[in-house]
Amino acid sequence: MTIEHSKVTSAFELDGMKVTKNLGIVRGIVVRSRSVVGTIGAGLQSLFGGNITLYEELCEKAREQAFERMLDHGAALGANAIIGMRYDATEVMQGITEVLAYGTAVVVE
Repeated sequence: MTIEHSKVTSAFELDGMKVTKNLGIVRGIVVRSRSVVGTIGAGLQSLFGGNITLYEELCEKAREQAFERMLDHGAALGANAIIGMRYDATEVMQGITEVLAYGTAVVVE
C-alpha cells in the first residue's frame, strides 16, 4: 500500500474523509552534509547575493527524501493518510543537518 500525496496534510483532518483508525506517529529522517565543492560554490554564489541555488537544491532533496521515508513508514503500518504533518531540521554538527518529516498515520474513509 502506498499513501497518495493528496492524503498528507498539515491539518488534523482531511476534507470529506473520516479518520477511522489512528496508527500513531510516523517519521522519515535524512542526515545530509555539504560537499566541499558545494560549499565553495555556495560561498561564491553568496558573494553576489540573492538565492543560493546549491543550498536550495540540497535542502529540497533532503525534504523530499524525508517526506518519502515518512510515507513508507506510514504505509508499513497500514495507513492510507497522514495528518498533522510537519518538517523539522537540526544542525547535528557544522555542515551536517538532520531533516525530519513527521505526522500521524491514520486510516481514512
